[in-house]
Amino acid sequence: MVTKALTEQLLVNLIGERIRRITGSVGSLDVFMQPKGDPGLLGPDSMAWRVHEDLTVMMVGGLSSLIIQCLHPRALAAVWDHSDFRHNLRARLGRTAYFVALTTYAAEPVALQAIERVNAIHAKVCGLDLQGQPYTANEPDLIRWVHLAEVTSFLTAYQHLALQPLSAAQCDQYILEMSRIGGLLGAVDLPVTWPAANAALLDYQPALRFDARAQEILRIIEAYPTDLLDRPFIALVLKSALDIMPTWVLSLIGRPPVCALPSQATRLALQTTSLPIQWMIRKSGVSAIARERLQVS
Repeated sequence: MVTKALTEQLLVNLIGERIRRITGSVGSLDVFMQPKGDPGLLGPDSMAWRVHEDLTVMMVGGLSSLIIQCLHPRALAAVWDHSDFRHNLRARLGRTAYFVALTTYAAEPVALQAIERVNAIHAKVCGLDLQGQPYTANEPDLIRWVHLAEVTSFLTAYQHLALQPLSAAQCDQYILEMSRIGGLLGAVDLPVTWPAANAALLDYQPALRFDARAQEILRIIEAYPTDLLDRPFIALVLKSALDIMPTWVLSLIGRPPVCALPSQATRLALQTTSLPIQWMIRKSGVSAIARERLQVS
């Protein structure tokens, strides 16, 4: 007789495999198990633990963030010249998602090691953009730009999709928490409130361009590689990634303003299809493993 526990485990494994195929995640979960009692850089009561636990939110926010980040010519040049992003989108997103998971949920020494590795890689990345302007990946202002695009996109996605959005104070708390990670990566002068973060992102507008390279990145993202079975879900994710973008970004990339009714229909469909994913994440995802490490429910 198949027990309830066995049935649940089979479902967890099945959904987990689909998620790995969609996201390109290959990182080990073992690193989140030790040492016992270590709360990590942010701890289980942080807003980051709450926001980053929602995988669909992170996919929507991550893709939205990536499109926004690529509008900065020097930031895009660093990725264009020094990564396989254009040819292996899922692998790149999988590595980024794993880094976010490590800095959010792993024990502090593990999280700091992950940050040190990224900083060491950034220190070696340099060159010229299409206008001949020099870039270095560890330049504080470029890291600040990437950080702002990420945290505003993640939080906007959460507020758009979560059944229980954060309060204004909790949004500020999330931005403050994430500023610690950004600072460790080398960013400076980071805002610590939600309104200030949105304003700081807007301040970069004069430097942004939707040039041929940025257009190519958008085409690659909108042709996200996935199995036939997962295409309806990815279509909803991509639609929501555009729905949560600031109006001024949509204007820059030549997309019309978001219409409320289609956006809400996509939101409802994505919330519904995400239910089994979130069930699996709460059963055996990195947040569940981290809570087991801390022995908290």
